[in-house]
Amino acid sequence: MNGSFFNNWEKKVSEHRKAYARFLKRAQKSKVLRRLPYLHAEAVEQVDCLQCAQCCKNYSPRFKTPDIKRISRHLGMKESVFIATYLQLDEEGDYVVTSKPCPFLGTDNRCGIYDVRPSDCERFPYTDEDVLIKRPHLTMKNVTFCPITFYVMERLLEENK
Repeated sequence: MNGSFFNNWEKKVSEHRKAYARFLKRAQKSKVLRRLPYLHAEAVEQVDCLQCAQCCKNYSPRFKTPDIKRISRHLGMKESVFIATYLQLDEEGDYVVTSKPCPFLGTDNRCGIYDVRPSDCERFPYTDEDVLIKRPHLTMKNVTFCPITFYVMERLLEENK
């Protein structure tokens, strides 16, 4: 991560949680959606995901049916074997990985199935799409471990003072 902006960012998140929640509840959706692609691009320039990988180390994406089909085919496994080997159903009925960190995360923080990764992984951290506002509980979770989400939320707060 570049610059002093990210110094003690986890502490800043805890200090700004209420402000984030208030912003997400009251945000002018169309105005925010216009800004997200730019803020996301700025954040991605500032943060090297390969240095972080907290998403892969601590959380699991949902593996939807198309993901399971694509990944199992890529790995040369039957879907049922792929599911039995790597996945379990969570409390919401979604398939998620059985272990943390993700079994596909390498020691170099690279994804072993990057080209066929789940759509949730491809879209994460959702800072360039309407999920940021539509699913505030997810944004509030993501901001606690993803510096890109932190950057975008901080910038949105600054711009909307």
